[in-house]
Amino acid sequence: MAGDDRVAIVVSRFNDLVTERLLAGAQETLRRHGLAADRVTVVHVPGSFELPLAAHRLAHSGKFTMVVCLGAVIQGETTHHEYINHQVAAGVLQASISSGIPVTFGVLTCQTMDQALDRAGGKAGNKGHEATLAAIEMANLLRSMKAEGI
Repeated sequence: MAGDDRVAIVVSRFNDLVTERLLAGAQETLRRHGLAADRVTVVHVPGSFELPLAAHRLAHSGKFTMVVCLGAVIQGETTHHEYINHQVAAGVLQASISSGIPVTFGVLTCQTMDQALDRAGGKAGNKGHEATLAAIEMANLLRSMKAEGI
């Protein structure tokens, strides 16, 4: 990371038992990579479906090197989760492509709350950490490509 990087984290309030753990993993990862807390902006949105709009606005603001999206969609008794997951993934991808900066997908798409908790700092690691590492790696890659005139 570069010392002048600024990072935005967009996090869903829905399923906050999970998403707050994802957020803690993301913030710890940034801290371990030398980014001061005052270089990180955290934006809360109602649910995962709202992540792409906020991510798009942040990514296009010109203020951030990367945007990390964090959420948790838990499968219920209907197929509602499928509609949410597909649209959120597409929206996050669109925000990244249209802005030219990394906008990463740290949205859990689990069948149960236990599976989500396992992926939010439990036995399966912390996907907030992983989404943040991907954003850092992509930001560094884009910097390197720019330095090479690509």
